Amino acid sequence: MLEFSCHTWAFTDLTLPEALGTIARLGFRYTDIGSGANFNAARAADSPRKAALEIRADLDLFNLRVGDLYLMLPRISLADEAKRGRDLELYRALVPFAVELGAPGITLSPGLVHPPEDLEAFDRVTAALREMVKAGQDAGLRVSIEPHLDSMAQTPETALKLLKDVPGLSLTLDWAHLVCQDIFHDEIIKLLPHARHIQIRQAARAQLQTPFDQGRINVRRVVADALAAGYDGIICVEYMNTPGWHGMMAVNAVRESARMRDELRAARDALAQEGRK
Repeated sequence: MLEFSCHTWAFTDLTLPEALGTIARLGFRYTDIGSGANFNAARAADSPRKAALEIRADLDLFNLRVGDLYLMLPRISLADEAKRGRDLELYRALVPFAVELGAPGITLSPGLVHPPEDLEAFDRVTAALREMVKAGQDAGLRVSIEPHLDSMAQTPETALKLLKDVPGLSLTLDWAHLVCQDIFHDEIIKLLPHARHIQIRQAARAQLQTPFDQGRINVRRVVADALAAGYDGIICVEYMNTPGWHGMMAVNAVRESARMRDELRAARDALAQEGRK
């Protein structure tokens, strides 16, 4: 059965235990955790097992499991070898953390976007991702990139090129980042066969986040097409607390997460009922 998670990025104004408690009270049994305000990845890398055990204690307290671990390491595209190397080193140090945490996989940024005249940027990202995928696979983890705005793979075309050039790499498909670019549903679903993980929140053209009733995403179509593509992962409800970024609107994270949760569940259950007829 298709399962749903909620991202801790919706609650960056809270500590991680507080965010996990909020997600559990919303009725989720899975959570996505990402580096940022309430999860210091560098600190976790200093003592991976200790950090993972501390978070697992909170997960157990709230009866939650990890749906995905998002490590925002965007400097893998930089020409500065030292900065690029530090992100790779941090990633390698966090792989044992991800395993101990019980994460099924890791999502990565495909690197900060570079101007077209930087012809070597894509090669730098490709080389870094090959190394990262291998390290993940050696530890039993699947690794994916999120095609997101301001990255080296913000369109379906560039994302697919990276998948072709990096064996074993898959996608974390965030509908909002594509809808914000006015990419239509029929184009987005072509990426589903490559999806390891899916993220969703309401969005519209030039608006990376909206209240549910102002968004353009047809949740039932997303669920139906994901199932039709054989997707058997988790769909994460991912609202964010970064208003203004690419037209992202400030929303009530609890209310919007609950609304998206209900819409996803209703779509899944209705489609299952239709399938039994």
